[in-house]
Amino acid sequence: MDQKTHYPEAIQENVFRTLSQAAEELNLPAYVIGGYVRDFFLNRGQKKDIDVVAIGSGISLARKVEELLPHSTKVSVFKNFGTAMLKTDELELEFVGARKESYDRGSRKPVVEDGSLEDDQNRRDFTINAMAFSLNKNSYGALLDPFNGMGDLDKKIIRTPLDPDITYSDDPLRMLRAIRFAAQLNFKIEEGSFESIKRNAHRLKIISNERIVTELHKIMMCDTPSFGFLLLEKTGLLQLILPELIALKGIEEVEGQKHKDNFYHTLEVVDNISRNTDDLWLRWSALLHDIGKAPTKKFSKKVGWTFHGHEFKGSKMVYHLFKRLKMPLNDKMKFVQLMVRMSSRPIAVIDESATDSAVRRLVHDAGEHIESLMTLCEADITTKNPRRFQQYHHNFQQVRDKIVEVEERDHVRNFQPPVTGEEIMKAFDLKPCREIGQIKMAIKDSILDGVIPNEHDAAYKFMIKKGKSLGLTPK
Repeated sequence: MDQKTHYPEAIQENVFRTLSQAAEELNLPAYVIGGYVRDFFLNRGQKKDIDVVAIGSGISLARKVEELLPHSTKVSVFKNFGTAMLKTDELELEFVGARKESYDRGSRKPVVEDGSLEDDQNRRDFTINAMAFSLNKNSYGALLDPFNGMGDLDKKIIRTPLDPDITYSDDPLRMLRAIRFAAQLNFKIEEGSFESIKRNAHRLKIISNERIVTELHKIMMCDTPSFGFLLLEKTGLLQLILPELIALKGIEEVEGQKHKDNFYHTLEVVDNISRNTDDLWLRWSALLHDIGKAPTKKFSKKVGWTFHGHEFKGSKMVYHLFKRLKMPLNDKMKFVQLMVRMSSRPIAVIDESATDSAVRRLVHDAGEHIESLMTLCEADITTKNPRRFQQYHHNFQQVRDKIVEVEERDHVRNFQPPVTGEEIMKAFDLKPCREIGQIKMAIKDSILDGVIPNEHDAAYKFMIKKGKSLGLTPK
């Protein structure tokens, strides 16, 4: 990597010139620090958020920049944190005064004092995030790299500026950030730092679940999520966050019969699906699709290992997992539950030779999420046997073709009964009663089973017949 000492080309946009002008007018030394500097050297494209550190008041610098930038938003000041934020030209600038920090072991909230640039770089999480570009007129574009972050970028390693035991114990969220950066950048965590994470894993308990989940989401959205999840498992962090996944780990053997390791299988499925979708919640569905296998695992001499009902059990576990981690208990969770609960259904359709009836019920139950379900099921093919791999994919393609054919003909996706409850009440002069629900269910089942077409007239005739069988008299 280029070892120059000045990089004015990295901060040539007008916004940086304005930052420099504001710093000079206030006689306030200022620097761009952190992710923007790192990503410049990694050629990752321009970051939309830029961290600016001032030797003095970051809030004063932000207000001066607001004066000088005609198209900026109003400065947002966060006095409790001594920070300010300003948006301009699709960029988000965050200002902070240089500071040094000290921590109490029971909290990740530091005691903060004013400090020098060196103090501020010392408190950064990793060497590659401690590099800074000068915005000052007499040293514009100078790289300040006290911990050889450039060397670590060259070597592709994640390393802390100070003793990792201090860095991770002070703010245990940095352990997750180390794994997240390693997964995003395809870097290796330096050995001393890696061992320190294992030693300090228990400190994660002082971190809020919301912050933990934010990092998990970022790991999940990497090109190869298994990279991060394997590091989480090896450091002991995964056991603390998602014990349901650790419960899948291992292979048991009874009377010469084994089952596959469902933990490593799960990570394969997540990697497979990540090549085909950027949908965060579909990736979560892949991660959790087999969590019901640990509590439902049984062995019998007659059939060997079974996991009966693991999809239903797993969908129930999703709620408790989301609730524990303070993840959204809304339509996102319900989507994951649906995917987990139906994760084996397309396979069952194949086993039934993809009959129209089986496909209609599959499309009806999956509704608007049928495409996501098929994507999940295809990602679940992890066999290493080329012939079986091709056969499974061929079978799923047949189901996809059948779905298109059945949907065009029968319109059962997001199914609405062609005969309403009001029509049933009017036909038999009924008030709300159990029989109305029975008739509606019978109509739905008859359409899905192909007994009658999904049309009003056919459904109305069936309704009259069903009502009579229940002892009702049409008007």
